[in-house]
Amino acid sequence: MKTDPETFIRANTSVMAPPHVSEIRLHLASEAHDLWLKTEEELEEIGLPPPFWAFAWAGGQGLARYILDHPDTVACKRVVDFASGSGLVAIAARLARASRVLAADIDPWAETAVRLNAMQNGVTLDFTGDNLVDQPIDADVVLAGDVFYDRDFADRLIPWFRRLAGEGCLVLVGDPGRAYLPKDRLEAQASYQVPVTRALEDSEVKKTTVWRFLAD
Repeated sequence: MKTDPETFIRANTSVMAPPHVSEIRLHLASEAHDLWLKTEEELEEIGLPPPFWAFAWAGGQGLARYILDHPDTVACKRVVDFASGSGLVAIAARLARASRVLAADIDPWAETAVRLNAMQNGVTLDFTGDNLVDQPIDADVVLAGDVFYDRDFADRLIPWFRRLAGEGCLVLVGDPGRAYLPKDRLEAQASYQVPVTRALEDSEVKKTTVWRFLAD
């Protein structure tokens, strides 16, 4: 890495609560930060992949809200937060008394963001940068916020999630209506109106649904 992740994150974010999950505080970028305005070329120059970890996406906010409102979903269970980003959903699971939470994200910067955010909320999380897709999962619950934004990625996730569900794992997805969400293979659990930033989305509020993946 050309830039020290912790130094950069602390300098380019502020600690704030996502609008739909006021119990949790994260290092997030806003319009007030230079990070918000950096182009892909500028990010590449400092060795920074697209900083998905710096924003509280609607799907993650909805899923975190659901976990906090329904703690029995994860209480005393082993949880994997897939494509964790900021760690928002993982932190919610830990606050809801999950016995172990593994935050998984292939972005090497996410590890630092998750660690800083976990510290901010007084919880402990495990982290892996391994690509877990198609791999067996040693967990009772898999959580995934906002992952159906790309066709190729969705095509890989759908059979994996269905297989995990068929093996007895509870797979919950938070989604604000992304294009490649496989609704025919899901069962809705709850819906929320989640405030978001117009610079990230096409509206200021996104209807976000938490879905349970159905088994094969």
